[in-house]
Amino acid sequence: MSAPVLPLQPVKLPPGPSPLTPEQTYWRTFKSHVLVPSPAKNPITHISNPLPPSNVLASASDHFAVTTGTRLQIFSVRTRKLVKTISRFDDIAHGGEIRRDGRVMVAGDESGAIQVFDISSRAILKTWKEHKQPVWTTKFSPTEPTTLMSASDDCTVRLWDLPSQESTTTFAGHQDYIRSGAFMPGQASGLLLSGSYDQTVRLWDPRAPQNAVMTFKHSAPVEDVLPMPSGTTVLAAADNQISVLDLVAARPLQLLKNHQKTVTSLCLASNNTRLVSGGLDGHLKVFETTAWNVVAGSKYPSPILSLCVIGSGTTREDRHLAVGMQSGNLSIKTRLSGQQKVKEKERQKEMQALIEGNIEELDRKRAKKKPKGWEKRFRGRDFTGEGTDIIIEGRSKRNVKKSRLWEILLRKGRYAAALDEVLKANHLPDVVTLLTALRHRSAMRTALSGRDDVSLQPIFKWVCIHITNPRYVNLCVDIGMLIVDLYSVHMGESPQIDKLMTRLHRAVRMEVERSQQAWQTKGMLGMLINSTE
Repeated sequence: MSAPVLPLQPVKLPPGPSPLTPEQTYWRTFKSHVLVPSPAKNPITHISNPLPPSNVLASASDHFAVTTGTRLQIFSVRTRKLVKTISRFDDIAHGGEIRRDGRVMVAGDESGAIQVFDISSRAILKTWKEHKQPVWTTKFSPTEPTTLMSASDDCTVRLWDLPSQESTTTFAGHQDYIRSGAFMPGQASGLLLSGSYDQTVRLWDPRAPQNAVMTFKHSAPVEDVLPMPSGTTVLAAADNQISVLDLVAARPLQLLKNHQKTVTSLCLASNNTRLVSGGLDGHLKVFETTAWNVVAGSKYPSPILSLCVIGSGTTREDRHLAVGMQSGNLSIKTRLSGQQKVKEKERQKEMQALIEGNIEELDRKRAKKKPKGWEKRFRGRDFTGEGTDIIIEGRSKRNVKKSRLWEILLRKGRYAAALDEVLKANHLPDVVTLLTALRHRSAMRTALSGRDDVSLQPIFKWVCIHITNPRYVNLCVDIGMLIVDLYSVHMGESPQIDKLMTRLHRAVRMEVERSQQAWQTKGMLGMLINSTE
């Protein structure tokens, strides 16, 4: 009895470039891109996030504010459309912020004035002019709806109460412009944070406004500060670095150096588990807040001055990614829903496994196929003998795959016809499997010999396309050398073959140049590493 002829096992080549991680896939789901130009092409200096209300029964804001030039633009979170514009400023406005209930907003301007507006009527509710220089930051308190803060170029931070005509507290300690500030969250909500061009981040207590409670010195002007929800960690952007500051230990925990130019804006996303940063290099980067690794990023055509990940719903799920640029364009990308929630769960599983060091085990679980049921494996015809203790699992003829035409031709020794047939189908795994089988049988020369210019073109084109792929380069080089050996005496007789030969020569030459550049770069890096040791 002859043994059955089994099909060739497909050749398994090394894997190509790694696919997108769930984290990268998640941030690429922010699509449906809308580009809103500023009316006067003024830079977009600030985007406010509609924060959830402190009271569960209260209503949250359904708008977010954009500050550009002398205007405050109010957009709808649901429709992304511009619903209102407030332009009642004598000079360029800064730091427009909407209160948690969505009814009142505040902003400062270059003249030093602070104005509070009713969003519905756009009426001015309050104006303060104690600051003598531009006001860059205004923030509402997370706990007291009538309390707000301001930070100015006059080197002071001030607390305000809406019913009062003057500031309630003044913090003076900075020696240069103050361009960023915030209220501390959580149990430390009574404290204030400020970042200044005197290269310091200071923590203030209204009960002792004369001196800062804590001061962190940096090596460059501080552009933005962002407290973490825990109230024990603060992020500060200075030059092209982001410092992670621990308030409990009173020391920096980590320094993130992933931007090439000045980092201008920071915000939190994904329920405070991700940090998003933007810089003058036009790069947006996403960090996970456990070990502060970069997990995703994107590039914008202009320097980024402001950004915000805008949440919606009671869970504050990421909805929009808004980026303000120096060019005066506001970019709004919206995250798709539906199946993306399933991918979000996969992203969280992968990140948790990465943190716990179980990423390989998770990959094995994903790659592992589900076993077939016992009822499918063991059937009456698969047993030999009755009452036996040994089960022999037979091979059902119905499970044998029908041989393809190129496999039949290969078994019959018609190598040239098999090669023509598999190239006609142009299924890459089959082509690689057949070429590998021909090489193992030393039949490659037989398959390529005796061809005219028409039948030689398909294999020549395949080599030209795939010779730059590292996974196929060895196979393509063998075939290319064999073609040159067989048909070099006939070069110049066919314009099509000459054109393909020129194409192959150009591809090989480019790969050689790239290899030389790679070796030169490796040598230079080696010298740099050795010089630093």
